[in-house]
Amino acid sequence: MLAVASTGALWIALRVTPALAAITKVDLAVVRIIVDLRATPATRVMRALDDLGSGATIRILAWATIGALVAWRRFQHLVTYLATLLAGSFVETVAAMQVARIRPAGVVILGRWDGYAHPSRPVAGLALVLAGVTYTVVPAGVWRRRMTWAAGAALGCLAAARLYLATDHPTDVLAALVVGWVLPAMIFGWATPDDAFPVSYRRGRRAHLDIGGQRDRAIRQALDQQLGFTLGSVEYFGLGGSAGSTPLRLSVQRGGEGTAKTLMFAKLYAVSHLRSDRSYKLARSILYGRLEDERPFSSVRRLVEYEDHLLRLFRDVGLPTPAPYGFVEITPEREYLIVMEFFAGAEELGQRPLTVEEIDDGVAIVRRMWDSGVAHRDIKPSNLLVRDGRIQLIDVAFGAVRPTPWRQAVDLANMMLSLALASSPDQVYERALRVFTADDVAEAFAASRAVTIPAQLKSRIRSDGRDLPGEFRRLAPPRPPVAIQRWTLRRAGATLAVAAVAALLVWGSAVYARTAGLL
Repeated sequence: MLAVASTGALWIALRVTPALAAITKVDLAVVRIIVDLRATPATRVMRALDDLGSGATIRILAWATIGALVAWRRFQHLVTYLATLLAGSFVETVAAMQVARIRPAGVVILGRWDGYAHPSRPVAGLALVLAGVTYTVVPAGVWRRRMTWAAGAALGCLAAARLYLATDHPTDVLAALVVGWVLPAMIFGWATPDDAFPVSYRRGRRAHLDIGGQRDRAIRQALDQQLGFTLGSVEYFGLGGSAGSTPLRLSVQRGGEGTAKTLMFAKLYAVSHLRSDRSYKLARSILYGRLEDERPFSSVRRLVEYEDHLLRLFRDVGLPTPAPYGFVEITPEREYLIVMEFFAGAEELGQRPLTVEEIDDGVAIVRRMWDSGVAHRDIKPSNLLVRDGRIQLIDVAFGAVRPTPWRQAVDLANMMLSLALASSPDQVYERALRVFTADDVAEAFAASRAVTIPAQLKSRIRSDGRDLPGEFRRLAPPRPPVAIQRWTLRRAGATLAVAAVAALLVWGSAVYARTAGLL
């Protein structure tokens, strides 16, 4: 912040004639000292180093970074990087036009130059793309420190070459470094902080946060102070599931030393998960409209409070969900950990054929939800565990209270599809008729469409090879499809806004690329 403020003060000073004269006098004195050291071999080296700031070098680095971010689907980093390039180019242009500084006078200029001298555009351009590589592609820690040193060396060489060839004043270079490095570092620190958007190349979902180092210590302290649990070990668990949180398995002691250790399941929520939830609900609002009219959570705290409430509600109405132990605050409004019962010895539904009793258990879960006025809204094999011959229901974070009949029907369809994967449609249909009417089942599959089936369940059905939805529709009484395209002003507005933004992005891409110097 001090560097940015100092650069702003410098630009103001350069527009005041006495101050401009004094600063230029000092700048020229430094440039003349460097020029006096010129030698033919050194000049060849400096001309080569000056190519570091060429347009070709900057474009190659910029497009390579953009390609890497697209390939790794780091879209938050990508948007921030593009905005940083555009902002940096804009600041450079405005500063150059306002200051309108000529090149060093009274010395022989050996390098290539174009336009005004302040700030040094080649230095600023190289700094912008190197800052982008450092903060969007390189993981935080030792590798980022190494990249910072390497970027500093490259920028130092270019700055030295520009001064040696007398194409820039020293203050031109310093201002360019602030615009090209300090300003992007501030933007990346604000828009893509490492705790919320870590750069990682390990396997697994990028939404899953690192649980080592400082965060590990924070988790231990929060569990001890807020729940009275002594944490023995913490490890990732079930990373192949949803990316809406970071799932963990904890080994804790509930009491003083000497008490037995207990396994617990926990979910770590952060700002990145909140943003994912908002995008998810916006997409559902556009797809379903009034039937899934949801509002995003205002904070991470509200998100974790909602799941803790639903865990207790589902248990209170007799559903086989994990017992909740509460949640802890790790970083106010940014990170929370919700703790619940761990179903030791349970296996995901579909690992083996189901018994009749287990099928009955799964169907009875939906019946209980219907009778209690709740819906799960994400029934799929990974959320249905089998333990000791009973079906256990997990991950109630997307649940709803007083759902629409359509949502209840979809829950029934997804449960029957999940059970049929480990048995047969005929068997599941026959057992379902013991607690539901044939019209209930017909309504469920009339409401079921590709967009209402969770991605994991859809993938399992595709791999299974059987047309499970079609077989259930054949078994149930005929029923016309239930229309889910219900339009409201809110849905129409959201759809038009998204379409307008997409069109604006397509139109602005060419303008942006040229303005930012990528073309």
